[in-house]
Amino acid sequence: MEKVVTYLYIFIIVFFIMIISCKKESTTTTDTATNRTYKMGFQNSAPRIDFNQAMQSLHLWELRADAAIITTEVPWDTLLNGMTAVDYVNQNYKGLVDYYRTKSFKVWVYIDPANGLNRGSDATALVARKKSIAQQDIQNIYKRFVFVMDSILKPEHLGLALETNAIRGISPDSIYQGVKKAANDASVDIRNFDKNVKLSVSVQVDYAWGKLDNTSYKSIDNDFTDFPFIDELGLSSYPYFAFDKPQDIPLNYYSILLTKKSLPVFISEGGWTSATIGTITGTPQKQSDYIVRNAQLLDQVNAIAVFQLTFTDLDLSAWPANTPTNLSLFAALGLVDINFNSKPALASWDNIFKRKYSGN
Repeated sequence: MEKVVTYLYIFIIVFFIMIISCKKESTTTTDTATNRTYKMGFQNSAPRIDFNQAMQSLHLWELRADAAIITTEVPWDTLLNGMTAVDYVNQNYKGLVDYYRTKSFKVWVYIDPANGLNRGSDATALVARKKSIAQQDIQNIYKRFVFVMDSILKPEHLGLALETNAIRGISPDSIYQGVKKAANDASVDIRNFDKNVKLSVSVQVDYAWGKLDNTSYKSIDNDFTDFPFIDELGLSSYPYFAFDKPQDIPLNYYSILLTKKSLPVFISEGGWTSATIGTITGTPQKQSDYIVRNAQLLDQVNAIAVFQLTFTDLDLSAWPANTPTNLSLFAALGLVDINFNSKPALASWDNIFKRKYSGN
């Protein structure tokens, strides 16, 4: 089940380098709210590994966003091979964030100390070197990278670990303990330097509900205990792996995680496929319905932001031969197709974006 948890970090790094209680309801989901408490945004993507298409995508989604997110694994190979974190961040992220600032976007940065493609393992580059986040020298590299990302990019929001509940449940305990220690140590470094940035981790909602491993609901209380520095909580969810249609997602799908808790929450990643893949029956209409249903779930928790990592579908026929095969499960999450043609979900997103923003 590890492949479900996250998936697109290699893809996203490429583009940053290039551009510097279920309740049955009616079959159609409608949006009747007039306000939204949450910012809306994307991480840049394009159908193919092509600079011009990446820019085309950026200029389309920036019209329907008021925030942006950068989600990345630590660039282990590059840093272990000798490049400084300062040089890496300046070369790969600073120009992009400077552009986001010209649009007055609020910026979220999420840094994964573990394996974004396999929650049961260390990062691939570390495994190849027989290294682990459980080791102090590797934790030091992570902490330095986090500190530099914060000090140069100055995001309003900073995530120090991704899908911590899934790592705790799937990976060896040594990896989880390494992630826990690294993130907590990094939070101290950040707080000594930056008193303003909001710190967080994310949890995997579908895993918490037991939907990815056919078990029962798993509380995320341990995540609050193990990461006491969090000012807000990120939520990751791809419910098309668990539900036939968006209307089947319980209205308390997010809110139940926050029982007896009072802190801001946001969607750090998620989506619904518009394609049928194996036993998953995705359609453009279901994807559109999900955008609306997700807004209803966000309203239940007075969310502060929602992010979709891909604005475009992915044309995997044009990708390298070593592209992970499971990427096909996520290739049709975009609001436009591989030729930048709008899908019904784009209109649903736009209608929600037009709501009056009433957040802080």
